[in-house]
Amino acid sequence: MNKYLEQLVTLSKIDKQLDAFVPQIENINKNLTTAKDELKAHEQKVLLLEEEIKELKLTKGKFDLRVKELTAKLEDLAKKSANIKSEKEMKALSIEEDITKEELDFSVNEIDRIENEIESKSELLEELKSELESVRQRVETLESETSSELESVEKQKEEIYKQKADLTAKMNQKMLVFYEKIRKWAKDTAVVEVKKHACYGCFMRINDKVYNSVVKGEEITACPHCGRILYMSNEELSKEEGEE
Repeated sequence: MNKYLEQLVTLSKIDKQLDAFVPQIENINKNLTTAKDELKAHEQKVLLLEEEIKELKLTKGKFDLRVKELTAKLEDLAKKSANIKSEKEMKALSIEEDITKEELDFSVNEIDRIENEIESKSELLEELKSELESVRQRVETLESETSSELESVEKQKEEIYKQKADLTAKMNQKMLVFYEKIRKWAKDTAVVEVKKHACYGCFMRINDKVYNSVVKGEEITACPHCGRILYMSNEELSKEEGEE
């Protein structure tokens, strides 16, 4: 294998290592992201419940005020009854009193219902706050763990980037540009092995001329079907020599 091809093979392996960090980092962040989403959902539930309790208290306040007004009205009607001069006035006052009592009973019942609902929601709110605190602590723990893992990964990446920089500094720039053009669309399969007479990038069989060129490894050979750079590993070369 000539020097340029050997460099391209090595560069391809380095790039594969660097690309592998992407899913690794995503996996490290996955648990933290999930926990943060859960934290956000809990925070929204708490805020919503607090708003509901606030609205219930405002509604109760209105009914409290209405009870006072209705109670005062009944007291006023009781005073008026002492000065009734006709049966017609008595009947009208009685109807008004009945309506006022019905409204008062309704308001009192609504206050009881709202108070029970506030109590129930308040208990649920305390449970949610307790869960929220638990999730918040879990997020803090995961943030610390994730930060430590990512720091370790970054150190590994820096070392591999250094290897790449050292290698590319020694490489023929035309070869490097050629490789990068292929890598733009082929990603991690810019440089692939030839096995069983086929390109292991597109898995198409290559003709004897191209195959022999890859076996010799004296020049850069591209797959005639897909354009990827081809090479043969030492293991495959040993098999080829054994067959001969």
